[in-house]
Amino acid sequence: MQSTLKFLSALKKNNNREWFEANKEKYLASKAETEVLLDKLIAGLIKFDKRISKDLIGKDYIFRIYKDVRFSKDKIPYKTNMGASISPGGRKTVIPGYYIHVEPNNCFLAGGLYGPEPDMLKAVRQEIDYNGAKFVKVLKSKPFSNYYKGLDDWDVLKTVPKGFDKENKYLEFLKNRHFIVSTKIKDKDLENPAKLLAAFKAMYPFLEYLRQATEK
Repeated sequence: MQSTLKFLSALKKNNNREWFEANKEKYLASKAETEVLLDKLIAGLIKFDKRISKDLIGKDYIFRIYKDVRFSKDKIPYKTNMGASISPGGRKTVIPGYYIHVEPNNCFLAGGLYGPEPDMLKAVRQEIDYNGAKFVKVLKSKPFSNYYKGLDDWDVLKTVPKGFDKENKYLEFLKNRHFIVSTKIKDKDLENPAKLLAAFKAMYPFLEYLRQATEK
């Protein structure tokens, strides 16, 4: 993945269409290299997560590098990372799944439920309300807690969610708008799919809790 990281570093310094078009071949090579890594991860994931499709490959999960700048004040045209969401049904589904972020000196793994629709968000909150002990058990279990330090808390309500009591013992979880966990990885870890898969396998019980909550 060294050539991909090198390309992304150069893109960050030259984020314009002229440079990108002149280096299009390097981008395509980087995209292909990332897809090879994703194929290796998928091959490992399907061994313990039977919901991941055997019919989809890396290119079905990788995100576009082109930014949608139509309604944004930030007109920089390209993302400076490679990202992929490996979820049952593909990257466009909202079924809880795995995410990998490839960016020089800022690589990480994540997973869970991002931006759920109101009904789905309500279902997760209700499941935690009814069966919060199991949720806490998942978060405190090993090896999960070796990789993840609880839910990411970058977007939470400041007030009590509608329909829940302020004395609810699981209120700190119920305030979340997203249910995401993440862990930093080193750039060199990208060369070791087995290490990445170990982190994803530790995440699996968390994803299954969310999936089962949203399927009821």
